[in-house]
Amino acid sequence: MSLFSRQEALDYHSMGRKGKLEVVPVKPCTTQKHLSMAYSPGVAEACNEIVRDPDLVFTYTNKSNLVAVVSNGTAVLGLGSIGPLAAKPVMEGKGVLFKAFADIDVYDLNINQKDPEEFIKWVKMVEPTFGGINLEDIKAPECFLIEETLIEEMDIPVFHDDQHGTAIISGAGLLNAVEITNKKIENLKVVVSGAGAAAVACCRFYIQLGLTPENICMFDSRGLIHEGRKDLNSYKRQFAQKKDLGSLHDVIKGADVFIGLSVKDLLNKDMVRTMSRPAIIFAMANPDPEISYFEAKKADPECIIGTGRSDFPNQVNNVSGFPFIFRGALDVRARKINEEMKMAAARSLARLAREPVPAEVLEAYGLKSLEYGPDYVIPKPLDPRIVFRECVAVAEAAMATGTARTRIDLVSYEDSLKIRMKQSQKRIREFINSYNLNI
Repeated sequence: MSLFSRQEALDYHSMGRKGKLEVVPVKPCTTQKHLSMAYSPGVAEACNEIVRDPDLVFTYTNKSNLVAVVSNGTAVLGLGSIGPLAAKPVMEGKGVLFKAFADIDVYDLNINQKDPEEFIKWVKMVEPTFGGINLEDIKAPECFLIEETLIEEMDIPVFHDDQHGTAIISGAGLLNAVEITNKKIENLKVVVSGAGAAAVACCRFYIQLGLTPENICMFDSRGLIHEGRKDLNSYKRQFAQKKDLGSLHDVIKGADVFIGLSVKDLLNKDMVRTMSRPAIIFAMANPDPEISYFEAKKADPECIIGTGRSDFPNQVNNVSGFPFIFRGALDVRARKINEEMKMAAARSLARLAREPVPAEVLEAYGLKSLEYGPDYVIPKPLDPRIVFRECVAVAEAAMATGTARTRIDLVSYEDSLKIRMKQSQKRIREFINSYNLNI
């Protein structure tokens, strides 16, 4: 059952000040002196310092806390290719999550450009403004070329959340699911429904976690990806089986894991019953999964199932990843978000799920208890501990791998995050309340 009506959703976006974001100054500008320092002539002092030492841009501007959410609207989750104008509410929403969960400021940049080469040129030109680039809702296979090129050619973190966010969160869940079911990740047979950006990124990430590449059977809308097919791009081809093993119904037999990034109701109870028990199922099609939690449990009561929905256990929600990955990267002025940083994020989430759940999290979700096990392999997105654990893990990995421009003390950093988030949440709450919105 939906928590809101269609009109309530429209009112949320339109009532009061239109949209969901506002730019607010953080320095006073009420006197002649303020005005002179904010702009001319005082601003020249900051400009000259940056000319002398370009790294001082992080000291005298908001670059160290500013991320661009960039999209051309060609693959908006659940909506398809709706274009940059209609995608803008989604990108504003992404900005809300960055700010609410990690105190990161965002400008949403909705680009009317489908050509990947031109898109790349445009994003590279705005590098001086931002501390990081979050690519969003760009269709495959163009999204792969865009991200790979920008990572290589830019000196700030570039991260396509549709790919890596899903991979990192589901990867954390997979690590715990493997432990709970007493399976070995290198021996898993994995069936993947979907071959887009998220599916490819998930498989690449699971391989880094230890999965054997040959054990992945990936399906697109035309069937199993295998070497006999002539319609495969290079990204799909890396997961091609040697020969055609049959339909999804055939291949799912004996599989340990099902990864769904496709369409609803693709997996049924009979298919689940043929999987190796206890089955591990991440049915992540939105808003309706490939199989519901209840149907999967009927077929295999001991299975571990995660979906993209908040009303079922084990929600695979990207908000548990991207705000904190960028927070950690920004705070050490990282040049990239590398594989070690993504791995650190996933492992920090996996570890957190094994710890006792605090009362405030139970209260937020209306639960009496929650313990590590089949119905809790991924921390709840509203768990306030995520920001401390994940940001610290990402920052540590950035420093260890040499992509950080600056080094920080991690104990002090964790303490500063607690203070920062408390202050940020207080400011946001007071600011929103000043609008007297009845939401």
